[in-house]
Order: sequence, then structure tokens, then C-alpha cells
Amino acid sequence: MRIAHVRERYAPAGAPWRLVGALDLDADRWLDLEVARRRMIAADPRRPHNAVLFRQPIATLDDHLGRGLRVEALAELLEAAALHLDDENPDDDAVLEAADLAFGPPILRPTSLRDFYAFEGHVRTAWERRGQPVPEAWYRVPVFYFSNVSEIRGPGEPVWGPDASTELDYELEVAALIDTPARDLSPERAEEAIGGFTILNDWSARDLQRDETTVRLGPAKGKDFASSIGPWLVTPDELADARAGHGYALEMSAAVNGTETSRGNWSEIYYGFGDMIARASADARLRPGDVVGSGTVGSGCLLEVREATLGRYLEPGDEVVLRVERLGELRTPIVVRPSG
Repeated sequence: MRIAHVRERYAPAGAPWRLVGALDLDADRWLDLEVARRRMIAADPRRPHNAVLFRQPIATLDDHLGRGLRVEALAELLEAAALHLDDENPDDDAVLEAADLAFGPPILRPTSLRDFYAFEGHVRTAWERRGQPVPEAWYRVPVFYFSNVSEIRGPGEPVWGPDASTELDYELEVAALIDTPARDLSPERAEEAIGGFTILNDWSARDLQRDETTVRLGPAKGKDFASSIGPWLVTPDELADARAGHGYALEMSAAVNGTETSRGNWSEIYYGFGDMIARASADARLRPGDVVGSGTVGSGCLLEVREATLGRYLEPGDEVVLRVERLGELRTPIVVRPSG
């Protein structure tokens, strides 16, 4: 199942997001889940009495999780409605064409964003650039930092480098959405807390980051100006047949202005999401709406490949497109930093 927030492409500013589910593998047609809910109640008025899913309108995924429901609960709407769609009726208001839609972040207001450092290829390259080996501790425990949930961007939303920075970089990652309360999970059970996966671009200002990390406290202003996620959320069952190693045998790539600059595979991950979520939940509560990032896949940023590809960091006028097989593509224009 694929879930997304959408609004009509030319909707007025501030138009509400609609929660939709994909009707086909190509994600060309989407079902408005609130329209489907109302139709199912009309067909069987007993539904609100028998299931909490039908007792209130479906607004956003954030609202859905806030009601104590998991992502998988939405499958009932998608499966039942798909059986009764009138494919001969092009004006069915339950069915939306992707070409007419603008997509938002799959979760609009994440409750937290922990970003890990889980791909050995990226870690090794980063430490080699400093002339040092990978720290021994990295092989013992998954490490992460907290990013800024106030600056979440969706597909197509512009990003700009922070003031005093000239080294804007992308980072090609996968993120998991937690959709159930959890604490002190084991690595073997931790993936059960995942509601779905999406693409994450953990933007970096490399010059600011370089200064900050010399004091060994972790990144701050080099990271907290923007994080992009999208275009939709894919439930784990959709990926099960691609399972490989600690991840999935799915290609990951990045392109700048149409030229590929990065390529890797999710299966190359050293720590799986079970390991990461277990670490995140140790002595701490995870909440529905928390986002967990994988860290950058090997070669998945200009810090690693700039000299061999673009020859520079990002500039206004560039367009960055991250692609992960089955998760779609996350497209971002780079613009001049707004004044004021």
C-alpha cells in the first residue's frame, strides 16, 4: 500500500491536504480515502459502530495516527473501494490522476526525526577524508543525531543553503515512519513498529558542519535548515520480496540537473532498521509520527563524489532528484536564500 498527502496542482494557497492511496503499481491513479470512507458508510451504516476507522472523517495521516490507528488500518478502505470503482466513469470524484496532483510530505508534522549513520561505505569514505579509520564504536552501536522537524519539506518544495554557507549538499537516504508507541524494543521485534518507508534528503551545509563537528558535539546549524521527505509512504509488505541482508535489494540514485551523481543499493546497509529502532527506543519512548533516517548510502552525497561528478556543491538553479526503487522520486529545486 502506498499512502500520500495530495492537493490539486493548482489549488489555492493553503488548500487542505487530502489523504490518498495508490490504485496501481505505477502510482498514476489515487483513491481519496475520505470519499471512500463515506461511500462505505452509505453502503453499510453499521460500520461506525463496528470500527473506529469509520467514526471520524479522514483528514491527514498525522490525524489518523493521533487517533491511535496504524497505517495498515487504511488498507481496508483501499481494498474495499477498489472492488467497487467504476472504471467507466472518468468523473468519479474518488479517483484522482497523479498528473493533476501536488504531493506533500507523507507525514506533515513528524513528532521527531532521528537520523542514523548506518551505511559503512559512506562512513568509511567520510573518515578517510579526515585521514582516520572508522571509529571502533561505530561497529558496536548504531549512532544518530536529532534533526529539526520544524523545517520539513515535501516533493517539489524549494531548498536553499543557510546564511554564511556556500557548500550545500544533498544526502540520499531512506526513512521509516513509526506508527505505534514503543519502548525498549529488541532488534528482532523493532521493525514491527514501522508503518512505512519513504525517501529522505538530509540536506547538509558542509562548511558549517565542518566547523561544528570539531567540538565533537554533533551537527547543528549545518543540518537543521531543511529535510525533505516523500513522495509517498510505502508499507513494509510492499517490499517483502526484495529483502536482502539487513535491508532490501532496491537501487538508490541521485541526479543533479538530469545527470546521475550517486548510485547505491539499500541492501548495502550495515545496520538494519531493526537495529536502529531498537537503539532509538532504548530507555526512551517512540511515538507514532516519529521518523527514523538511515543515513547516507555509499556515494550518496557530493561530499563523496563532487570531484568526480558535478565538480562543485549545489547552487541556485540546480534541481536534485533522489530515486529509490519502489519508493518513487523526490525532486527538489535549489533557490536563492530568501531575504528577510
